[in-house]
Amino acid sequence: MATRRSTRHDGEQGVRFSRTLFIALLVLSCALIAFDRPQSRSDAFARFRAGFTDITAPVLELGAQPLRAIKNIGPYFRRQGELAEENARLRQQLIEARYWEDLAYRQRDRIEIYEDALNVDTQAIQDRIGAWTVADPRGPFVRARLIGRGAQSGIEDGYPVINLYGLVGRVYETGRRSARVLLLTDLNSRIPVMADRSNARAILVGDNSPFPRLEYVGRQPDIEPGDRIVSSGDDGILPRGLPVGEAIATRDGGWRVRLYSDQAPIDFVWVWPYRRVTPPDEEAGAGEASLLDPQEVGPATAAPGPDTPEDAGPDTQGGAEGTAAGTAGESEGGERPSGDGAGAAAAADPEEVP
Repeated sequence: MATRRSTRHDGEQGVRFSRTLFIALLVLSCALIAFDRPQSRSDAFARFRAGFTDITAPVLELGAQPLRAIKNIGPYFRRQGELAEENARLRQQLIEARYWEDLAYRQRDRIEIYEDALNVDTQAIQDRIGAWTVADPRGPFVRARLIGRGAQSGIEDGYPVINLYGLVGRVYETGRRSARVLLLTDLNSRIPVMADRSNARAILVGDNSPFPRLEYVGRQPDIEPGDRIVSSGDDGILPRGLPVGEAIATRDGGWRVRLYSDQAPIDFVWVWPYRRVTPPDEEAGAGEASLLDPQEVGPATAAPGPDTPEDAGPDTQGGAEGTAAGTAGESEGGERPSGDGAGAAAAADPEEVP
């Protein structure tokens, strides 16, 4: 019974080492750690260690390949299933994209026919101007970017700026070789927009947040979550139909817009030169200014000619008197045709007057 108890007691307590052996191993470990320095190693030991590593590394790599292959069997087949589903989804999207492409071509041809029939002059958008953007930390706006194109490239204030996904902002200030772009999220940004589904008008107001607000939408706006928001062109500065974002409802009953342009960093953008709608008074003034000849207008408006009584000389005054006398003779009934002719000749050429 005593033997059984001692055996069970040893099994519960485990194997015990003597305290002396434990202290000796601890001291030996500390000594090896303390004296194991690269400077203290011999060259023969370093060469042996390097050679042993060179021999064992390929063997270990060869032995690890089967284990690695067995480990990747499950993820490989799962990845193949995901790729098959993704390919099927992409094929479906390609079929839908071809349908919408054909529909867009048909709509374009139909619009051209309608425009020709109605004699409609559409607001043309010229070729776009590409530019890289950089940050604007010292500018007057919080949300603004600088682009490396300016007036030399044909950029003017108010031109819309877009990226691959949608409207980014508009050109606010233009220099010779650079321009400042005011983003839609800036506090000073205001552009008119509308819902593409219902044509409900609103003003997109930036507040330095990623989601600008929709204001002036009315008491019962015809806007639903997920509606596509585009520019309305009511201000005459931005063209109509530029994609802006999707409408999202807020907790307080308001509306905000998730911008399409935030899907990618704003690095490369396009500036669209847009022909604005000119008011009739400005258009008439520009037309009259273009019809006037500067060479003809300059001398007539610069100073009064020698025909005026103030600057007329003695000979010219004499011609004027002759003209007056001829006119008086005609009024009396006398035939004096030479009086008027002499006066006109004197006014035309003062040097020939006697």
